[in-house]
Parts: sequence; C-alpha cells; structure tokens
Amino acid sequence: MNRKKLDPDSSPQAEFGAHLRKVREEQGLTQEEVADRAGFSSSHMSAVETARKKPTLQVARLVDRALGTGDMFERRWRQMSNGGVLEGSPQYIGHEAKAAEIRVFEVSVIPGLLQTPQYAAVIAQSEVKRGAITSAQAEERLALLAGRQASLNRLPSPLVVAVLDEACLRRPLGGPEVMNAQLDKLIEFAEMPNTHLQIAPFTMGERRPFDLPVYLLTLPDRTVLSYAESAHQGHLERDITFVLPKLTAYHQLQAEALSQAESVAMIRDLRKGSTP
Repeated sequence: MNRKKLDPDSSPQAEFGAHLRKVREEQGLTQEEVADRAGFSSSHMSAVETARKKPTLQVARLVDRALGTGDMFERRWRQMSNGGVLEGSPQYIGHEAKAAEIRVFEVSVIPGLLQTPQYAAVIAQSEVKRGAITSAQAEERLALLAGRQASLNRLPSPLVVAVLDEACLRRPLGGPEVMNAQLDKLIEFAEMPNTHLQIAPFTMGERRPFDLPVYLLTLPDRTVLSYAESAHQGHLERDITFVLPKLTAYHQLQAEALSQAESVAMIRDLRKGSTP
C-alpha cells in the first residue's frame, strides 16, 4: 500500500492533514472507517489527509464527530483559515511552543511575545479598520498571541533573546498610556532570568545586518529553524545551509547592538520623556 509521506511544515493544510492522520492511526482506524463515520467518501478523506484538498469547516466538524475529538479539528481549521495569520505562521508557532531558545529581531513594532494586550489590540484593530482582517479574526489573533505568551511559562523555561530596532521604541502606537505600559513591559522582560533584551540604535546604520524581521528557534534536539514573513505569507526554513548564515548574522547584530544595560537605560529615558 502506497503511503504518502506528509510534511506538516509545508503548509497549514498539510499540518491539518498530518494531525488528522496521527489521531486516526492512534485510534486504530482506517481512512475508510473515519470517512464512513463522517459521512463522506474515502477518496475525499484521503485528499484532505494528504493535503490535496483544503478542508472545509463542515469537514472539520464531521471529523471531530467521527473521532470524538470535541472541537479540536474545528479549532485547527479556524486557525488555518480564519485566524488572520499568514500562511506558514501556524507551523512556526507550533515549533515556538517547544523551542529551547527563541531569538527575535524586529524592525518597526514590538514583537508579539513582548507585547502588552493593549498594544497588540491597537495593531489588530488598525488592520480591521483597513479592511485587512475582520473583527472576529482580530479576536482570534489576540487569543493566539495570548496563548503564545502563556507557553513561555513552561518548564524548563526557554531562553528568549530579543533585539529591537530603535524604531520599535520610537514609533508611537495607541497613545502615551499604551506606549508607557509597553515600555514598562520591556523593562520587566529584561529583568527576567531567562531573557535578554538589546536595542539596535539608529547609529548602527549599515552595520545592521537585517532589514526585515528575523525569527530563529533552537529546538530541544538543537535543530535550528528560521522563519521570515513577507506581506502575504510566512516561510519556515529548516535547511541548515540557509539557517546558519542567519544565525551568524544574528550574533553579529548582538555584538553591534547596545548592551542590555544600555538598552534598558534608553527605554527608561524614553519612558520619562513620554510621561506627561
């Protein structure tokens, strides 16, 4: 029997199909048996499981009913299709939740893992006003972000390293109250035992090695992954040939950036300057 190898990192629907296969096999069921319980053809079941067809909300609900998984697959479908997140992002988030080390560089906004709820809400609502996402998608995005932040409380705690371009601090979002709370959050982050925060000042100029956000994950088995986003999709890279140069450049970025003490001092000065 031919068994198609699934790569859950290749697309959100591939991740859906891979998880469907995993749960089905754990229950000792064939594709035909699940399809019969769900009320659709085994060929459709196979197409969804192998990512040849994108699942619908109805299919996700029928699969949940057939496998007795509550709303597990419905929630996965909503995250994949209606969550207002970029393609590739769910795969990154899944690895982030297990990573031993997380390295982030951001160029214009505070990275999600360090955002206050108010700051995150301002960004989400701005996209709603532009018509980029719906209000429901904004709510789902904020819930997803809260889940990502909560996962950092796991034991053992991951090392989280964040280098922020100075623009992240100086770009006002939501007014003084929101920004003051966000700056306070950054200071609190820097004081945690498993974190490191640095600012890449404007004076770095051309010595800053990145012009776009960079995300690097070190998994428990020491595999290193990188993630990058364009305006329309995200891409998770695991080929060490492409990942290693980014890791090297990240270390160069840290060497050129302000120390954590200097970075916190800059944040405190900005905090004082923005206080009425």
